[in-house]
Amino acid sequence: MTSPASPSNHIPRQPATTDEQYAASRHAVWLSAAAIITDQIGRVLLVHPTYREDDRWLLPGGAAEPGEHPDDACRREIDEELGLREMDFPRVLAVHSLSPLHPDIRPGMPCPGEIRYIFDGGTLTPDQIRELRLPSDELSEYAFLETREAEHRMLTVDGQIMLAAYRARLGGTGTAHLADGRHVLDVPPLDRHNVHVRYRPMWDSPLNRTPVPDQIPVQQAWAWCFIPDGRVVLVADPGPRGALPMLPGGTVEKADATPEDTLHREAAEEAQLTLTDPVRLGWVLDKTGEVYDGVGPNARLRLAARVTAIGPAAVDPATGRPFARLLATPAQAAALLGWGPPGARQAQLAVETARNRWGLPTARAAAIEEIPAEGMRLS
Repeated sequence: MTSPASPSNHIPRQPATTDEQYAASRHAVWLSAAAIITDQIGRVLLVHPTYREDDRWLLPGGAAEPGEHPDDACRREIDEELGLREMDFPRVLAVHSLSPLHPDIRPGMPCPGEIRYIFDGGTLTPDQIRELRLPSDELSEYAFLETREAEHRMLTVDGQIMLAAYRARLGGTGTAHLADGRHVLDVPPLDRHNVHVRYRPMWDSPLNRTPVPDQIPVQQAWAWCFIPDGRVVLVADPGPRGALPMLPGGTVEKADATPEDTLHREAAEEAQLTLTDPVRLGWVLDKTGEVYDGVGPNARLRLAARVTAIGPAAVDPATGRPFARLLATPAQAAALLGWGPPGARQAQLAVETARNRWGLPTARAAAIEEIPAEGMRLS
């Protein structure tokens, strides 16, 4: 008795192909690599090439040579373009696939498509920045730019890649997978709300730990608002040029009896937070008060507070828009605020205050999350 023939016996055998034929059938694309490199306040390094007719700026990096791995290509290009030797790239921030018919490809350019890796090139110290050297026949200048300005100087797709990669670094969301400038998988909160890091002119102002002198009015009260797991709340107003992250708080108004009253009111209006036990960490001297109609010397107060409840999202009465509400570790928040090393020190001071006063833990490393629209229960 013979056993029945398997179904595979009825499938026509495919003709054999040579190695050359198989190789010719495979999809071929260009391969390139670039890096996100920032200064200490979070501005992104771009370079201006001499060989482009469109006057657009680029992330440092370039095309891989035949047989070259992306990380080796990036390390070689950073050395050639900036004079930075033996750079380490601890993370792949983004992998981008560009289709051959993308509108940003120069007309007439026979591009088969491109795969681009974006690596984390870290933060340069002022001494390292002073040592940067450009090849004059390839690059005319470099600049550290806010992300909004950097995006404006780049081709649309290049700006999209830069933002997604930088936000992956800031938000701890893992490698961004992109196709023609768009996320292939879920869109992380910083990208969903178009959050940018803003250079703040007073970023290096010292935090005064003494009481505010009586002759100096307090014009502003912002707070590191902690939830029980040690993370803090950030808010971002979704303006026309992108959302700029802030600590909850705002301008002291005449109806506010104390800056703490300002904090309670603004945190409720902007983020629907209920706070308890605000603690003054210190204050920053604003010498001119230019943003407050030139009132002259004034104090910008920095506090820490414990969040006891987060209500449903609501429209902010001052802007008529609901703010994005994000949960971040204090270190992530400091980086997003663009306060540089002083901001990192202030964040650590807030963490120590939360631990000593309320027994809160140091937040574990985690991806930035959005607070649900319905709010959160806090244990």
